[in-house]
Amino acid sequence: MQNIKNLLLAGLCALLTMPMLSAQTPGDTIARLFRATEQSLVLLRNEGALLPLQHLDSLRVAYYDLNDQKGSAMEKTLAKYTVLETPALPEGLSAGDAALWADQQARLYDVCVVALRDVAGDAALPGYLKHQFLLRALMERRPVVAVTVGTGRAWEFYTQLGLARASIHCPMPGMWSESLAAQAVFGAVGLNGVLENDLGATFKRGHGLRMDAAGRLRYSPPAAVGMDEQYLRDSVAAIVRQGIAGGAYPGAQVLVARHGHVVYHEAFGFHTYDNVRPVTTEDIYDFASVTKITTGLPVAMKLYGEGSLDLDAPWSKYYPPFKRTNKSDLTLRSILAHQARLMAWIPFWRGTLEGNGVNPWEPDWQGNMGNTGRFKPRTFAAQQSKAYPVLVAENLWLHKKYKSKMLKFIAQSPLNEKPGYVYSDLSFYFWPEIAPRLTGTEFETYLKKTFYEPLGAFTLTYNPLRYFPHSRIVPTERDTFFRMSLLHGRVHDEGAAMLGGVSGHAGLFGAANDLAKLMQMYLNKGEYGGRRYIAAAALEEFTRCAFCGEGNHRGLGFDRPLAAYDPARSYTARSASQASFGHSGYTGTFTWADPESGLLLIFFSNRVYPTRDNRELYNLGIRPRLHQALYDAVRE
Repeated sequence: MQNIKNLLLAGLCALLTMPMLSAQTPGDTIARLFRATEQSLVLLRNEGALLPLQHLDSLRVAYYDLNDQKGSAMEKTLAKYTVLETPALPEGLSAGDAALWADQQARLYDVCVVALRDVAGDAALPGYLKHQFLLRALMERRPVVAVTVGTGRAWEFYTQLGLARASIHCPMPGMWSESLAAQAVFGAVGLNGVLENDLGATFKRGHGLRMDAAGRLRYSPPAAVGMDEQYLRDSVAAIVRQGIAGGAYPGAQVLVARHGHVVYHEAFGFHTYDNVRPVTTEDIYDFASVTKITTGLPVAMKLYGEGSLDLDAPWSKYYPPFKRTNKSDLTLRSILAHQARLMAWIPFWRGTLEGNGVNPWEPDWQGNMGNTGRFKPRTFAAQQSKAYPVLVAENLWLHKKYKSKMLKFIAQSPLNEKPGYVYSDLSFYFWPEIAPRLTGTEFETYLKKTFYEPLGAFTLTYNPLRYFPHSRIVPTERDTFFRMSLLHGRVHDEGAAMLGGVSGHAGLFGAANDLAKLMQMYLNKGEYGGRRYIAAAALEEFTRCAFCGEGNHRGLGFDRPLAAYDPARSYTARSASQASFGHSGYTGTFTWADPESGLLLIFFSNRVYPTRDNRELYNLGIRPRLHQALYDAVRE
């Protein structure tokens, strides 16, 4: 009877891996089957608590598919957590050659994940067993996680599986089963299933170890977290495609999560209007002002939580050059909440042109919007040198002293006459200067070693062309007034570009799945993957309304919903709670998290392509409509 039940569940799960059928299946049935698949997974062995894998900042992981299934659900899911290598498996090696190959792999990787699926019929066995020498040699040299899928026939023929440090068995084949096994490898899914039948001669019926979940992002169908998949898919697709048809952007992608489960991540359109390169969910975007809540802000929250940062201290305490300026007494709290009377921005690039005044905010800029091609002396050079080390664009290198001049311009800038909320970039320019004074580590290095790499968010970076090809990075604007080129892999914001691409107000790039890890850590009040990054009290302090009594709806660094919803001014959903927070970016990026509903949205587009004058993203109300669709899809 139990075997019949297992066969029926396996058959249904196989059907549900077919997108056309899954969309027609009732949500409660999908949720039940997904839970049944999850509960069927069995942890057979876990020596030395190898699972879940930890220390992602230093762990080198390789994946070997003994069935040669490229792009499987297991492989794709593993790659969501780390930089996954998929080395080719050589064939026909003798035991000696296999040992030499395994020695090489052991030097390259710390942990190896090996997948084996059932094969049908004895005729397939020669191909099935062709890697047995490699497998044994690998397991003798490196910790191996073996994942078997199906009835467990692999255990009858691969006696080497007994050498694996950790083993997971998935009795129900299919996309869900493979994805859940991969999630379990990284601790997103806990395991407590037991074997329904003996597994070879090694494990008996009823065997199964327990492993608690470690709190990383999960990947599940919407029904698993009480959302209507059909409504969500149809609504998001309709809104995003309307934006493409209306010329708001050439392409976009949307990631939706709830309660730590990513339930939707789809890409639409193309990188540009020539319709050559389709957008993929792995593409990397220029965050623009989303940089504010993903760089200097996590540093500030961490330091505040550790007692190393006083929000009510004057700015000059942390940046002494502001002493004896009109900004010496401004508090970090007022600055982060855009309540400190700072100017909105300073277009520094204009001050490099001939004919402009000494200070970049002088009125003579008003008639000098274009690039005449005549830069002031000691500003730019066409080639790199010791004096001109900062690459701003192709064949455009900025003088080494211009950065200090920019910071001095901010220090000398006038304050707004009237108090109150004015959104300002200026204070965020200084986090790459302030953070090293407090942490003793260079800004970008600190961000990567303290937050991004331990989270497994390896695409979050400044100046992404150092690590990723153009083909993976979505271009932004065709600059026709300053850099005179297509901005592709170089920061869109001119001020950040003149700082070498590294600033606290703009400059960060990354993929949606990696941004989701950071945002989920915020939703978890500073915890992720079993590790605390930021004190919970710091998240609470920074995400609450800081100056509500003065008509300012913002948190500290974070944006928040307006006190009274105004469809003409808001880019969030009407249903977003007052506990929610996030930020938008000028290039067409947007992320928002809601602790009350558990909802997280990431929307990426390059709405500034080919020009920033394009306002259709706003005119069509893409972001608030998209955001509201998430709330409307919630059923429980």
